[in-house]
Amino acid sequence: MKLQQNQIWLKNGEYYRIVQLSRLEVQYKTLTDPLSGRGPHQQVTKKEFCRLLKGAVLQGSEPSRDAAQQQQQQQQ
Repeated sequence: MKLQQNQIWLKNGEYYRIVQLSRLEVQYKTLTDPLSGRGPHQQVTKKEFCRLLKGAVLQGSEPSRDAAQQQQQQQQ
């Protein structure tokens, strides 16, 4: 798995956005809505973050509103 800044991952209905990435640690936000950008800011080691993302799906660096609307329509 290749981690990059501003990636958004989806796991169990929660979005994880990488805010800052360094050699040994990751700063990320946990979001319920990726378009709002609001959520708690957390800092963990890369190893812990990779364990957290196990089974998650990469969404894209910046989701558009059209993509979010299409996803909601598919769920209905």
